[in-house]
Amino acid sequence: MALFKFLSKDKKESLDKGLEKTKENFFQKLGKAVAGKSRVDEEVLDELEEILITSDVGVTTTLKIIRRIEERVARDKYLNTDELNNILKEEIATLLSENKTMDVTDFDIPAGSMPYVILVVGVNGVGKTTTIGKLAAQFKKNGKKVILGAADTFRAAAVEQLILWGQRVGVEVVSLGMNTDPGSVAFDAVKKGVETDADVVIIDTAGRLHTKVNLMNELAKIKRVIQKFIPEAPQEVLLILDGSTGQNAFIQATEFTKATEVTAIAITKLDGTAKGGVVIGISDEFRIPVKYIGVGEKIDDLQVFNKMEFVDSLFKRNTG
Repeated sequence: MALFKFLSKDKKESLDKGLEKTKENFFQKLGKAVAGKSRVDEEVLDELEEILITSDVGVTTTLKIIRRIEERVARDKYLNTDELNNILKEEIATLLSENKTMDVTDFDIPAGSMPYVILVVGVNGVGKTTTIGKLAAQFKKNGKKVILGAADTFRAAAVEQLILWGQRVGVEVVSLGMNTDPGSVAFDAVKKGVETDADVVIIDTAGRLHTKVNLMNELAKIKRVIQKFIPEAPQEVLLILDGSTGQNAFIQATEFTKATEVTAIAITKLDGTAKGGVVIGISDEFRIPVKYIGVGEKIDDLQVFNKMEFVDSLFKRNTG
């Protein structure tokens, strides 16, 4: 199908597999909700509302989807339960299309000032450092020169892990070790990027500071030192969320969007959870582009998010 041409066969299969738990959970519940019923009535819609909420689509987005289906029922007078899957698929695709979700076709960077600086934020444990490593690998695969900055200096493990990722994918990591000034690391990383004509500089940041004020101050300081080299940097503030945490991901998104101007989101660990609906809710509620999703352990399992591919995989029935 031309609509889904952006992913290679391997990546599409990886996406299909990564969403299996979400699909199985959703369709099993939906099957029970419509069992013995021939038309979409109020009882079916009540069941559907509960299914969407328990699939971590979120209350606000769920009510929006239900309202749209109610409007279709009122307009068409009669909707067969057999049509419910297609109706849901259409409404979710429409919802994602209305939001600022990106149909990015590859790991690339916009034209403009170089290096392109990505400031990565998110709490500890969401897969932040791993995502940075996978991003670096994908950018390098596309012929980009990448520099990493280990500015999460509050945790030795974060610094060490980023250095290991740098060695693994063959990119330079700027590190001053643990308990050093994160602003200094960011300064040195961007300076190195400018001096070596790097295409991309990705900076890791602390996952948790004592208060939101501390977090805001730390990120503001990092931005100030970066802007000494590139006034418009960071060109991207990427928030990493763990899809397996469901509603907790919404809470984290709320806190980080208050603390800093998040411009893009990556949602990880979708392969190990039945909570894949969180992608729909996060995209709808925050109106911030979901740029990447993680659907497995391999480097290639970090994928650019394509809303139509995602919806297609979410509603694809297993034939085996």
